[in-house]
Amino acid sequence: MRLNTTELDRLKTSLKQAGLKPTRQRENVLSILLSRRDHPTVEEVWQRSRTLSRGISLATVYNCLESFVESGLVKQVNYEREPTRYCPNLRPHAHFKDQETGRVYDIDLPNEVLIQLNSILPEGFRPEAIEISFHGRTKTQNS
Repeated sequence: MRLNTTELDRLKTSLKQAGLKPTRQRENVLSILLSRRDHPTVEEVWQRSRTLSRGISLATVYNCLESFVESGLVKQVNYEREPTRYCPNLRPHAHFKDQETGRVYDIDLPNEVLIQLNSILPEGFRPEAIEISFHGRTKTQNS
């Protein structure tokens, strides 16, 4: 995926605001995450990034993703005994994992749900993040 000048400027601004130097590798990795929003693993990001930057190593992609997580540009999505996935959606939301296909979907959480979830916490507890994951199967066209 080649970015136009406006998209590239937005990416560079996002990286700078997160306190990261906008290198070509970081720009490529972040553009991959933003282009499909399909919660890829580090291996999938690496495979896609090789079309933009042939010499990019798996370690470089991993380091880019780790710096994005540390700086708050992306979130990690973890499922038991599976590779970490990466999500650039920073709004409060849940995930639904299709057990058949392995695909992960973003599920928006209405503000009322977030308020209700916060209300069930004991007094004095203040969450910094809420992680909700659904597991199941998506509706097929034949069902």
